Amino acid sequence: MSHVGLTVTQRRYVKYGDAHYGGNLVDGAYVLGLFGDVATEACIRMDGDEGLFASYSDVQFRAPVLAGDIIEATATVTAVGRRSRQLAFEARVVCRADPARGESAASVLSEPIVAVTAAGTVVVPAAEQGLPGRGLGSLSCPGHVPGGWSSHPVRVIESAPVPHVMALKARRSAADPHGSDQTEEKPMHPGRRCLR
Repeated sequence: MSHVGLTVTQRRYVKYGDAHYGGNLVDGAYVLGLFGDVATEACIRMDGDEGLFASYSDVQFRAPVLAGDIIEATATVTAVGRRSRQLAFEARVVCRADPARGESAASVLSEPIVAVTAAGTVVVPAAEQGLPGRGLGSLSCPGHVPGGWSSHPVRVIESAPVPHVMALKARRSAADPHGSDQTEEKPMHPGRRCLR
């Protein structure tokens, strides 16, 4: 069953606490977070799994998003592979604050404003495709390593430990040989990245 053409839309009120710049302007990362949410819903609807966001391409910021806006984020499936799904994203402002009319005044826009567009790729576990409600299981995700591609654990791609973090751990251990620090620290890795 092909899911090409499947569309998922979510709306969200942009809180004033989300404004990052003067004039109540919201940063572009806010909208990319919304795209991640609609991509997750699309994966759940197609495959019964949240999936993993692999990449964005062609992200275009076309108009400002402001605190007080109601923004509508849409993901449309454009291609389906064995484990990958290509999505087209669009974020539109459908309502906007209207402070000239009053502190809490707002208007429904007669024509939504296209604020951000993008394309992206998500991957889903092969074993769970088309099985709603199944968990992530033992999915592994491809990660680039020198000399080619290799399978790594799902959510984290590992690389060599950061030397200065390991040295800091060694200094802490030497300063407190009895281990009175109750928190367990894990070394950070330079290539470690969360895939979800």
